[in-house]
Amino acid sequence: MTRKIVFSFFFLSACLLLHAGDSIFPNEGGTPKFEIRAVWLTTIGGIDWPKSHRIESQKAELCKTLDQLKQAGVNTVLLQTRIRATTIFPSDMEPWDACLTGASGKAPGYDPLQYAIEECHKRGMQLHAWVVTIPVGKWDKAGCRQLRQKHPDMVVRIGEDGFMDPEKTATADYLAKYCRNIVERYDVDGIHLDYIRYPETWNKLPKAKGAKGRNTPVRPTSLNARRAYITAIVKAIYQGVKAAKPWVMVSCSPIGKHDDLLRYRSGGWNARTAVCQDAQQWLKDGIMDALFPMMYFRNNHFFPFAIDWQEHAYGRFVIPGLGIYFLDPHEGKWSLGDVTRQMHVSRQLGMGHCYFRSYFLTSNQKGIYDFAERFDAVPSLIPPMLWAEGSKPAPPDTLFINKGQLCWHDTISNTEARVYNVYASEDYPVNVDTAANLVATRLTSNRLCLPLDNRLNYAVTIQDRYGRESRPRQLLLNAGPRYTVSMIAKSDGRPVLLPAKPSTTDANYVIIETLHGKKMQLSPYVDNQPIDVRHLPDGIYQVRSIGRKGVTHRIGFFSVKKED
Repeated sequence: MTRKIVFSFFFLSACLLLHAGDSIFPNEGGTPKFEIRAVWLTTIGGIDWPKSHRIESQKAELCKTLDQLKQAGVNTVLLQTRIRATTIFPSDMEPWDACLTGASGKAPGYDPLQYAIEECHKRGMQLHAWVVTIPVGKWDKAGCRQLRQKHPDMVVRIGEDGFMDPEKTATADYLAKYCRNIVERYDVDGIHLDYIRYPETWNKLPKAKGAKGRNTPVRPTSLNARRAYITAIVKAIYQGVKAAKPWVMVSCSPIGKHDDLLRYRSGGWNARTAVCQDAQQWLKDGIMDALFPMMYFRNNHFFPFAIDWQEHAYGRFVIPGLGIYFLDPHEGKWSLGDVTRQMHVSRQLGMGHCYFRSYFLTSNQKGIYDFAERFDAVPSLIPPMLWAEGSKPAPPDTLFINKGQLCWHDTISNTEARVYNVYASEDYPVNVDTAANLVATRLTSNRLCLPLDNRLNYAVTIQDRYGRESRPRQLLLNAGPRYTVSMIAKSDGRPVLLPAKPSTTDANYVIIETLHGKKMQLSPYVDNQPIDVRHLPDGIYQVRSIGRKGVTHRIGFFSVKKED
């Protein structure tokens, strides 16, 4: 399968520009408000976490790592939760992994997954449970041994390793049940599937005696048939997760090159043909919300394939996985510029970025952490899943100061989970379309426990679990050169502010009239929204609300007297 890639002028220009090195950083206006900035946090062997087998040490390690990730702008943590048919949470399906205590099957004395979720949410970060699917570890290790004892027909042996058989319906059922169990028990924000593909060693399955005594493969299935088996597993998991909690994001990490392109070959290692991951089709068919392709390549092995992923996202999310481990001299010979150019171009393509893996970021290999702090200095929100049914939540009902803290109330049902975003600016109303005004993201409390600056104005929005954001509720603390509509408020041609809309009115518009009733202007009625009146001649004006049936009510006066 080949694909045609069209290189736009902007992309070629960006590559030429960014090839110069690391001195080019985005300004605040260039930072997107919505962007997934993720990291894989690996638990196998404790290589990222945990390093200790003591509870308090594990908790302290995790909190330190999450603080570092937060400081680097990360908003999504992919935490390895199922390792090799072993877990980091209590499960009736599979045993505890040895990374927690040093012994397989031994309980650590607390629930690491629950603790990680709570700590991520405290920091305004999402946690996605990373589930390794098909590989189940060494044949005689605890996870594989227990799984094949319970389900002997579901596990196959290739060499010294065990794998769940993708061609057995039981595999799809088991993995769907496993993922749904996590979603039902825990407040995870996503399920992230790893190794959701055929093992590259599949053709080394043991031979069986065929016709006339000749050795033949046990499974001589076609590539299309294999793709269909993997797709059936993906679909079963997706449907199971969404049936439990439809807002939970389902993603996976396919091979970094989807397939050969017209001008660029994948070198025989790709998702669709080599390991039968039809990942772009999963996006198109709506059985996957996001992809984190493992794009651990450089130069023309990265940029053309990144464009291919972006062009086949079908309105869903694709976040390139960056091989920052190659910055470690023991792993590879990459320069910092190899990674930073990828981050710049990924942002220009609207794709975000994901680091593999946490240790190589927090240990600041070749300055990657220092760069991330600057590149992602402005916070970013998780983009909304616009393909989900439903509408935006209503804004907070009230926004006020209480004992030096910014507080708000909303009337959303307690059963409807939501988070809050706080914006601040010297301008009014606060522009909530720019990331530069974000002060705090994904708060779970209805107050901001930070010192307030009376030189700033504030706004608060609500985000539901799908990422849909409400209109802002604005709070004017520093009016500056603006005047509120009152009995007589001098405007001098500057904007006038509308008061809060009474709960008893259905008015969506206001009319500005002269005292003689001449209609001069029709404007939307938005609480504390400034109205530009510079075009009005000097004089005194009245402001009237207009309801759906045409009924009007006077709400105030203002005067215009421009300076000579």
